[in-house]
Amino acid sequence: MSLVLNLLAQTIVWFGLMGAIIFGAAGTIDYTGGWLYLGVMITISVVFGLHMARVDPGLLQERLKPPVQRDQPLADKLVLIPILLLMFGGMGLMAADAARWHWSIMPPSVQWAGCGLLLAAILFIYWTMRTNSFAAPVVKIQRDRGQAVITTGPYAIVRHPMYFGALFYIAGTSFVLGSWWGLATAPLLALLLGIRIGVEEKALRMGLEGYDDYARRVRYRLIPLIW
Repeated sequence: MSLVLNLLAQTIVWFGLMGAIIFGAAGTIDYTGGWLYLGVMITISVVFGLHMARVDPGLLQERLKPPVQRDQPLADKLVLIPILLLMFGGMGLMAADAARWHWSIMPPSVQWAGCGLLLAAILFIYWTMRTNSFAAPVVKIQRDRGQAVITTGPYAIVRHPMYFGALFYIAGTSFVLGSWWGLATAPLLALLLGIRIGVEEKALRMGLEGYDDYARRVRYRLIPLIW
């Protein structure tokens, strides 16, 4: 029960912060894209979070820990800060673009298609988490939980599938919020994730037995057939 209460409390805090950023940047609460995005995200987060509480409470407990932790490498802390700033700042840019400055004019049909892309991205990320019970939000080796190399599901295609899904998540967010300019955050996010992958791979190669063999079998780190 305490895990579920923590989930609900963090959902309120995180999406309360997102709502403040989105509607503050928009300069109005009469912003359909903002309400659509929050409605989709809150619903998905609660449904998937409650499901994870039942099927993999250990992972949910890890996912609810803060983004900066004691046993996290300093390099990961340093790269995580600009990633979070880009994610939240990007939402503010998208909202300001669509609702305050009106630089982007996006048809409602594209915004609804963005909902589909957003849902697909989150389903892919959730598939990744269901495949890998050690998918913590920070770089660390979870020896207390018996962490092992995962080679099945999306990990058979790309070594960091959650980051791959995050690129489509940010693109879907831009569509739902109605901002063409917001799509520019996707390549910036890919660059930052590429840096974080370097930090993560170093930790995995040094601390996780079998990761070198896995990396030789699965060549691509972030984007299949590209890198």
